[in-house]
Amino acid sequence: MIKEFKQFAFKGNVMDMAVGIIIGGAFGTVVKSLVDNVLMPPLGKLIAGVDFANMKYVLEPAVAETKDAAGEIAIAAQPEVAIAYGQFITDFISFILLALAVFLVVKKFLGSFRKEEQKPAEPPKPSNEELLLTEIRDELKKQNG
Repeated sequence: MIKEFKQFAFKGNVMDMAVGIIIGGAFGTVVKSLVDNVLMPPLGKLIAGVDFANMKYVLEPAVAETKDAAGEIAIAAQPEVAIAYGQFITDFISFILLALAVFLVVKKFLGSFRKEEQKPAEPPKPSNEELLLTEIRDELKKQNG
């Protein structure tokens, strides 16, 4: 069983896939950083100084912890309940850029395969024997025709 696992785990395809996953994760991090730190601040500035990360619709505001006179907790703290649509916009833009980058890489990768497949091989030149047989056939057609 261990031998079979080693054969599976160290095949080229599995190792290539692992490298692809690691690079894909790092690439996703870079794209997210690009969106969060480079694209969204100027976009927010263009839209009257809006910070997309803080854009949200508060359904229920946060409640701070309150204590009674004895120092015991009367009301426990409750976190804010909000719809963070600004973060959704940021993540959506990040997804679109990542999908575009993957599309371009895959298109380039598949395009290189298609170019290799489209090159037709030159047909082999007829041998001397085939040339002689063709001449004989043509002569017979002339005599019978």
